[in-house]
Amino acid sequence: MSALLFTKSTLTRGKDEVYVAAVALRATKGPAQLLMSTAYSLSVWDLQHFMVIIKPSSPLLSQAIVFDFQPEDPENIYTALAALSGRAVPGVVLTRKLRKLPRSRCWFVGYAEGNAVDKAYDFNNTWEVDLRIGLHDCRDYTNGLVEQLTGEKLVLEHLRRRNGGQS
Repeated sequence: MSALLFTKSTLTRGKDEVYVAAVALRATKGPAQLLMSTAYSLSVWDLQHFMVIIKPSSPLLSQAIVFDFQPEDPENIYTALAALSGRAVPGVVLTRKLRKLPRSRCWFVGYAEGNAVDKAYDFNNTWEVDLRIGLHDCRDYTNGLVEQLTGEKLVLEHLRRRNGGQS
């Protein structure tokens, strides 16, 4: 990944900005939730949930939009057990608006060509929603959507190396 990719330039005004963010994995209340929160606080890369954030360049769209892929019911213990055992579980692609970008664990990864929000919705319409951890999960979704928007392949691997496996 070129160094230029991670620096904003005044030459790219008018293009939608693309970011990748990480948050703690959701789990059922109790020991599982404590484990996920601890892993997130220690910045254990593989135990984070990744998502794509688009900050539109249009002054009419002041809010950033988050796109992510997760289990339909991420806090259900049976969903968690099935997913951890390698079985497919029903997934869902979610979108929501943010007033501002997260202050931590959020990386600028490039500019989109064309209308990034429309491209993201098109990508979502073709995304297979059966989730399998390690084979078809939030990492694959994030890598695929970022590639669709910016042309950058395997963005999470580049970010992981850049951050030394930490966020």
